[in-house]
Amino acid sequence: MLGNEGMMKHKGINGKFRRVAVSVATLSMVALGIAAVPSGAGAAGLKAPTAGMKPQTSIGKGEGKLNLIAWEGYAQAQWVKPFEKATGCMVNALYAGSSGEMVSKMANGGGGQYDLVSASGDADLRLIYGGDVKPVNMKLIPSWGQFRPFLKAPSFNTINNVHYGVSLQFGPNVLLYSTKTFKTAPTSWSVLYSKKYAGQVTVPNNPIQIADAALYLETAKPSLGITDPYELTQTQFNATVALLQQQKPLIKAYWNLASQEINLFQSKTVVAGAAWPYQTNTLKGDGVAIADTIPKEGATGWADTWMLAKNAPDPNCAYKWMAWVSTPKVQAEQAISFGETPANSLACPIMNKLQAGSCAGYHANQPDSYFMTIKFWKTPLSTCDNGKNDCVPYSEWTNAWTQITG
Repeated sequence: MLGNEGMMKHKGINGKFRRVAVSVATLSMVALGIAAVPSGAGAAGLKAPTAGMKPQTSIGKGEGKLNLIAWEGYAQAQWVKPFEKATGCMVNALYAGSSGEMVSKMANGGGGQYDLVSASGDADLRLIYGGDVKPVNMKLIPSWGQFRPFLKAPSFNTINNVHYGVSLQFGPNVLLYSTKTFKTAPTSWSVLYSKKYAGQVTVPNNPIQIADAALYLETAKPSLGITDPYELTQTQFNATVALLQQQKPLIKAYWNLASQEINLFQSKTVVAGAAWPYQTNTLKGDGVAIADTIPKEGATGWADTWMLAKNAPDPNCAYKWMAWVSTPKVQAEQAISFGETPANSLACPIMNKLQAGSCAGYHANQPDSYFMTIKFWKTPLSTCDNGKNDCVPYSEWTNAWTQITG
């Protein structure tokens, strides 16, 4: 069990590093000054501190440099070198090890030092309501029109129709299972809570996993009235925590690294677990009898966003970068490098040219109806989208998770 928020990494496809979220935050949302702010686009008319800032209307000459805060490997030479040659913007990447570290380094609007941050959904709202990122003009991102509709204005980076960044890559959290144990694909997440599989279940060691249990209860116990797994009243939260406490005796291991879950399935120690397509593809490549599915209740998922610092010193190079990494070719290169799904809908054919079968392997060929079943991570805040101040904030999620897994 990690004592504070961290990101564990392992070697991914092509030997590159990709990130594995183990987000156990210890920072209080109150300390961040965002405990009572809205958590989505429809919240009671409240605005982010930078909502009134008008984004630039054109991209000027590049400043010659670009300072990024990014997940390790998000600035690979494969697409950085061509960008530098085409724009004259020399990229300096500072790799962060956690969402909390990204939020900390982006304090004071990037401190006049950093231009962009590749924030995940569990950090976006902290950055927006902390006043550290500013609105982005999507008309200056030509490939944005090629993005899948659900990533053009998602609630985790778009507030009251104001865009605070450009979506990048994403992935669903799928139900991974042994095809020897399950002759037909399980249709519900209930298998992760069933005593029938006691000692043969694994899930991520991450407080955001509480949302997965809440998503299941939304269908399993409609009387709770859950409509958003990240916006839980105290009653809904208590019921979700109780379910996870009941699940604990069934858990063989809470995994911190994707490789740990892979090992559990390779050794046939577990038969079901919450996973990513990366684990599925790795295990299939090793000949392990597994498959994955998104059950009838839907699934949670993660997505990253390039967000522009309020005090970015190199805004023109920043816009050039956001435009560059949004193109189908770069989207395909990064998707294969890290085992992610590209936001650009035109990346699939390029992915398959780079690595046969990768488009289907990372679900990038699925219809929009498939992706609409995914509830993407967003920071739980005390103010719900309906404006009521009765949702349980993320600080309480982390406390509860510590108690559940401890």
